[in-house]
Amino acid sequence: AVCIHRPLLARLVKMKQGHFKPPEPDDPLCCCGDIDQQRESCCCDCEELDDACERLLRVDSEKPDVLFRLVGGVMNCLGFSCSTLGPIRVELSILPPMLLLPVLLRVAALHCMLGVVVLTALPGLVLWYYYITHRRKRQTLFFLSLALFSLAYMYYLFLTEIMPRGDVSNQQLVTVTTGMVLTLVSLVRTKQGPGFVQDNPPRPVHCSVTSTSQSKLCGQDPIHFNGVSQSEYPVRGKRKWCPMCQLVRPPRSGHCRICGRCVLRMDHHCIWINCCVGQGNHRHFLLTLLLFLLTSLYGISMVLHSVCPRRQSVFTALLYCPGVYSQYSTALCFTCVWYSCIVTGGLLHLLILQLINISYNVTEREVQIALRNRTAHRRYCGLVVETGIYSHGLRHNWAQFLTMHTPDGPPLSLTDMV
Repeated sequence: AVCIHRPLLARLVKMKQGHFKPPEPDDPLCCCGDIDQQRESCCCDCEELDDACERLLRVDSEKPDVLFRLVGGVMNCLGFSCSTLGPIRVELSILPPMLLLPVLLRVAALHCMLGVVVLTALPGLVLWYYYITHRRKRQTLFFLSLALFSLAYMYYLFLTEIMPRGDVSNQQLVTVTTGMVLTLVSLVRTKQGPGFVQDNPPRPVHCSVTSTSQSKLCGQDPIHFNGVSQSEYPVRGKRKWCPMCQLVRPPRSGHCRICGRCVLRMDHHCIWINCCVGQGNHRHFLLTLLLFLLTSLYGISMVLHSVCPRRQSVFTALLYCPGVYSQYSTALCFTCVWYSCIVTGGLLHLLILQLINISYNVTEREVQIALRNRTAHRRYCGLVVETGIYSHGLRHNWAQFLTMHTPDGPPLSLTDMV
């Protein structure tokens, strides 16, 4: 027989009646995840029960990924067996950006109205696929491959379509190439790891308890264990027991259901790099965004000055560039400029939010939790969300962010970085 806790059964009944909301990522369903209760034993497997109940509450069965089913159906029509696709399920997500992006951009360059339709539908398709993958808490290489292939394809068109026109000097080419290389190097540094929570140190000898969970909670962390200074955080930042990783999370840490690990000072899980942003890579993440935005804006300005013969500003040339559709080459470059502007605008918004959060010493995860619990204060039309817990002034907040200790972990292999 399957053993289910009474509190969990009550949650299911309330959810059925519509009086209870689905659990949040840090809200365990099993009694073992509650520190205050400190149950000595549990009659179920917490991890399996949490996952099964989440699927039950969301009415989400174990269905294969939409992209995997689509590719599997095409392979069946071609006469290939679907069983051969099992081991490479994750890698299939890198194919659509490489195949669809050049086709859609070239179709959009055929006419102005086609460009409007394609550039409007393309972000909608990306957001739809993001919703599908994020709702199922699954990793995918779709967004990372889309970002990398978009960068490579824009650089390829710059070399093949803009450089032959003679409007770009060698110094400008070196500047764009250097910016792209530095962006990729910073991305690699970001992918080296967000700073995962390591196993807890051995507990003191005088600590004697019988429960396994209590014995782990009784251990006292050293001053800089896991790269976190425990003396900086008061009692209000109490530690929590993670039933998934079977360890005590330091203050401001969080468990990522997509990565399956606890992350130090977790900010958010970024789909564009297929990695969490935490204490170990937050600074490199900001540097990657800044380098990409500077390189993209510089490249957009050069392309517009080349395809638009009139001496116009960048903003004017985006809206009014006469004769740009007279040649397919200039129309393709102009379409790619608009595509780059859409991507740049989204990343610029992300960078602004990151800078605001750092200025108030709050992470994106803490913002979402505070808004859910109604303990935060919105300012400036909701652009600024202040929790008032860890903020000590603009200067001190940035000094703490730039000098926070990065824990030394085991080196990651190339497969782990991807």
